[in-house]
Amino acid sequence: MLQIPFSDASIAPGTVISWSLRTKHSPHDGQDSAFTSASFNQDKHHSSSEATRRTTDGIASSITVTFEIAGRLDTEALESALLLLVRRHEVLRCEFQRLAGDLNCTALAPESIVLEAEEVGHFDTGEDLHTHLDKTFKSIDTLSWPLFLMGAVVRETGATVYLCFDHIVCDGLSMPVVVNEIETSYAALTANRTPQLPSAGSYLTFGDDQRRRYTSLRHDDDRLTYWKVFIQGNGGFFPRFPFDLGVPEDHLYPLVNRSLPLLDAPRTDALAAGARASGGSVFTAVLAAAATAQHRFGGPGVYRGLLPISERTDGGGGEPGGTPNPWQHSIGWFVNTMPIAFQVGEGGTDHATTIARARTAYGELQRNAGIPFVRAWELLAPETFCLHHWPFPVNFFSYIDFRRTPGGPQHPLWNPTLHVWAARGNGISHWFHRTDTGLHVNMLHVDTPQAHEISDALHDELVRVLLEISGGRSAGPVSIPRPSRETTTARS
Repeated sequence: MLQIPFSDASIAPGTVISWSLRTKHSPHDGQDSAFTSASFNQDKHHSSSEATRRTTDGIASSITVTFEIAGRLDTEALESALLLLVRRHEVLRCEFQRLAGDLNCTALAPESIVLEAEEVGHFDTGEDLHTHLDKTFKSIDTLSWPLFLMGAVVRETGATVYLCFDHIVCDGLSMPVVVNEIETSYAALTANRTPQLPSAGSYLTFGDDQRRRYTSLRHDDDRLTYWKVFIQGNGGFFPRFPFDLGVPEDHLYPLVNRSLPLLDAPRTDALAAGARASGGSVFTAVLAAAATAQHRFGGPGVYRGLLPISERTDGGGGEPGGTPNPWQHSIGWFVNTMPIAFQVGEGGTDHATTIARARTAYGELQRNAGIPFVRAWELLAPETFCLHHWPFPVNFFSYIDFRRTPGGPQHPLWNPTLHVWAARGNGISHWFHRTDTGLHVNMLHVDTPQAHEISDALHDELVRVLLEISGGRSAGPVSIPRPSRETTTARS
């Protein structure tokens, strides 16, 4: 699964069919879930949307996945597969309501949900199709139900299925779950079999339990010691991106969405071998390489950043590929965000030492990953908690190995792509990901001349460092791919 801007997606033209959620009266309507507390992530996201509804900041965002179904489409089977997805996952049926200041949610009964199909029309060119889909995906509204949309571009020899979600109901790792479930269900239904799917816990249960456990947390709780130590060394709650992007701290800019390959599959395998020789993994090697690239470019000798941590693994977070728990096949926002700090090797060239330090720092992070980021922010930096965005450009690093996600071995056949979109921001974010084709990065950064220059220079240095770790320096000059420049306000 590649994570790319939607502007880079290549979807052949065809006839667009969309499916909308509708509710119907059911004898089981009285069995709707009782109101539960939304998760900390959901509450902060929802309140930010409420606050900016009356401003021009425009913090709208969405997560979209597309994938392929080969052969003439059985629309009835696809509709049944989509309906099964919605009925299986409570978070896709939930409605939000703010009561006494707290955000609560409840899920409509599975039997009360039906789908309504609409043939939107035929699109003769890829450009016209892209324009339509781009506008459609940007229509998602955090404050309106439903919180996702779905459809397919149908052709004689196959179809491209798409689903677009507001972040409040999902995260990036939910997208492989979506693809795997629909492809698996569709294959079974077209063969007149009952779909056999793994059990999936409810994110509403997860979020409500999280709120119950941590709402009473106080500033002097020992469980915040990890955060407090980081803040002391960092000089504040948020680790600042170490280079000037030309953005005033109280202003949001249109974002540039760019994606490009870093290493092909053989060189990524070589990187893995080089990392293992230092006691690390591809994840810790890329993290160490990012720190080294920043240091060589004039950044500090101690890397400080924020990492999104999956809460789908035992221990409340962990490196992708860790021990799965009941949330592995669930849809929801199972992400905590944690700080990390480690020193770069002497001279910025001692890769084995930097990888070892990154690995040690990440192990310490994992042992303290239970405290929700939003709660820590509220308690330890209350002066900025009222903001609906991070206060300044933050050093942000994310890594996923999509080969290890549900359905990962089938990705070359299904050709899934993930599209993250945000309208505006004030910094730069990097999402590194590994697929069967190698190592890639998707970046969103402010559309300023300084941000373009810095992101290009850091990218070039990062590729050099990765090649050094993989032992590829002796292979001769390597052409470093440069990302295209296209703002999300045009086509993203």
